[in-house]
Amino acid sequence: MTVFLVGAGPGDPGLLTVRGAEVLRRADVVVFDRLVAPALLDLIPAEAHRIDRAPLDQDEINALLIAHGRTGALVVRLKGGDPFVFGRGGEEAEALAAAGVPFEVVPGISSAIAVPAYAGIPVTHRGVSTSFTVVTGHTRHAVDKDVDWSAVAAAAGTIVVLMGFGHRQLIAQRLLAAGRAPHTPVAVIAGGTRNDQRTVRTTLAALADVDVDPPVLMVIGEVAAIDLGWFTARPLFGRTVVVTRARDQASGLAEHLNRLGASVLEVPTIDVADPADGGAALRKAAANLASYDWVVVASANAAGRLLACVRDARAFGPAKVAAVGPGTADVLADGGVVADAVPAEALATALVEEIGPGPGRVLLPRAAVGRRELPDGLRAAGWTVDVVEAYRTVPVRPAESVRSAVAGADAVTFTSSSTVTNFVAALGVVAGPKVVAIGPVTAQTALDEGMAVDAVADPHTVEGLVAAVGSVL
Repeated sequence: MTVFLVGAGPGDPGLLTVRGAEVLRRADVVVFDRLVAPALLDLIPAEAHRIDRAPLDQDEINALLIAHGRTGALVVRLKGGDPFVFGRGGEEAEALAAAGVPFEVVPGISSAIAVPAYAGIPVTHRGVSTSFTVVTGHTRHAVDKDVDWSAVAAAAGTIVVLMGFGHRQLIAQRLLAAGRAPHTPVAVIAGGTRNDQRTVRTTLAALADVDVDPPVLMVIGEVAAIDLGWFTARPLFGRTVVVTRARDQASGLAEHLNRLGASVLEVPTIDVADPADGGAALRKAAANLASYDWVVVASANAAGRLLACVRDARAFGPAKVAAVGPGTADVLADGGVVADAVPAEALATALVEEIGPGPGRVLLPRAAVGRRELPDGLRAAGWTVDVVEAYRTVPVRPAESVRSAVAGADAVTFTSSSTVTNFVAALGVVAGPKVVAIGPVTAQTALDEGMAVDAVADPHTVEGLVAAVGSVL
């Protein structure tokens, strides 16, 4: 196999290249940098060996890559930004080549370009700057010996300084001494491309007075006065939203929130497990779908589990299909099954009314523990109902340290009654964040648990939930 030197980009996980994601998903061993976005680590196969390079020096990293590369494993060296832009990727490539270990470079988006872009600063701009210079100020030696500041200052374009904030006063002095004007605009960008990004505008003469937390990039030159801000203008930028959905379902909701600028804190309080019988009853029912008048699917989880048991939509035969809400209907549609009935409100009473009176047979695949309204309502309407366990929800205990993080969030979202009850069982009723529920049943459970509900999604979908979050923040 090959050792892949992969650029992870500057922070926003969405900036990982398609090729980078592809090799990361197939990796056997991943050696990663501290600043790599945690969401990228979720792409790594569960069985892969993960190695944090933080305690290792460069020689140790080189030796590690060579040793694992010689085993025939697919090894990924995941580096912030681009491997060959102040990332020591060249040194690692040289070591692998000298050892006879094959390697491939997967370029990444450099922070030198991406971070200014996220701050609304074009590093080149017609009539303002036709070139840019990228330098590092990581060490005092780099500032004093490795960079010809006279040459940098003489270049008329933009100067982008990586890893130099700790030596900002000295860098400013060097540029001023080399002829740059004291009033030269400077943009100091902290946490670039992340949801806590902050930009401070100043001048070269006042640069030493700026105080922000790293990681920091500095843009020096006339373009630093340009403010085409778009990233921080998103409606939920700077807000933290808690997602309590099961981990394997949280990504869709988190993606919607991230797109609007929110920082997402995933605190899954439930996990979805196989039925107690391993799915035997569900498989048996799936083999006889055509014998039912209606197949009523009570959740997206139930829809996915049921579809996994059938070859294709023909298995339903003449049976009609009902979905409790649009989210469930979407899962069915992805499997080639268009629901015949989807109530305007994701409520048991609305679904029973949509189906109408019996007699006839109804199959109801659902969670092992569910509310009684739907099966009882169908039976009261004259239907014979076969309730089949499609999955179980099991509680997940968040780490104790999560409590303070949740208390400091702006909003917490709940997508089902079980997420509410398990959240309260694990963390109690946390005061502070706004409470947003996906539907009235979930909202009522939250009220019963002693929470004040600030918003209920309408429609009762992930998109509706995101809109409800926006309405209270």
